[in-house]
Amino acid sequence: MKIEVVRQLPKGNTSIVLPYHLCSKGLEDAVLCRTPEDYDMLVKIIFLAAWAKNVIVVIYTVLSNHYHVVVLAASDADADACGEEIKRRYSMWLSHKYGERGMLHGVETSALIMTDRWHVRNALAYVPRNALDNGADVNTYKWSGYRGMLCREGIGGLRGVASLSRREVRKLFHTADDLKRVPWKLNGCNELEPLYCCDHAYLEQAFEGDQAFFLKTLGALNVAEMRYSLEEKPFNMVPDTELLKSVNDISMQWFGRSVDRLPAEKKYRLLPYISGQGKPRFHNWRERLRCRKTLWKQSLGRYKCTRSIFRRLSLYVNSSL
Repeated sequence: MKIEVVRQLPKGNTSIVLPYHLCSKGLEDAVLCRTPEDYDMLVKIIFLAAWAKNVIVVIYTVLSNHYHVVVLAASDADADACGEEIKRRYSMWLSHKYGERGMLHGVETSALIMTDRWHVRNALAYVPRNALDNGADVNTYKWSGYRGMLCREGIGGLRGVASLSRREVRKLFHTADDLKRVPWKLNGCNELEPLYCCDHAYLEQAFEGDQAFFLKTLGALNVAEMRYSLEEKPFNMVPDTELLKSVNDISMQWFGRSVDRLPAEKKYRLLPYISGQGKPRFHNWRERLRCRKTLWKQSLGRYKCTRSIFRRLSLYVNSSL
């Protein structure tokens, strides 16, 4: 399978993109989706946010108190912005419908990049598997993008979102966004059909176009491991001593020497690994990695737009081992 692919993004530019898993943290006791209208609105908000922030949705699942989405993005900044935009727009929806302000104030969002085949395949299977937590069947769960996978026949009775009037857009999507270029289609219940909204080509190539392969992966998932990897680990603060040991281990694996013996350019190639290990205190790591202060500040100052490049280097090193 290909992890890194080229796609035309919503803004019309073509770019190399990588997969990210988006989720939220801090909603265990809250019920965000109380009615079918809420579920439908959160699905629509996921696509509105992705379109606004120039990323592509691969697959999603919406549950009563959280959501999971895998997107293709050109940078960490775009993926992060998409997660925050979902939070912002759905918070506005809750305020509008229920008069509940600040309900998502304490919620954190994460955008976790995936750079190896095992991680990508398992995440793509784990997202729709969450339907089981709502007591539903993965194949028939209404608020998931899975039902569009390997769908070779068109669905009748649909209408394109691009053909809607402004008044219809405001009524159905509760937004003034210009949706004249979106490829999305609505079914007879005015719900988005994932076949026309998600990048199922990426999902299908990950499982070699074989639904049995997908279902086998789903059935073999270590749910506890994936929940920790995708939902808990990105929000954890990792002790520096533990992280230093991990960084040294990966330095030995990649370069055959400890991190303190690496030249500057190789140390910077470890930045994406550090960022993927929970929530490290970046400014404490300049001295540990013995990087020059000016270069370190320059790297951190551009971090949002450059760390995906560092991760692509990591992907290249991993694939060559």
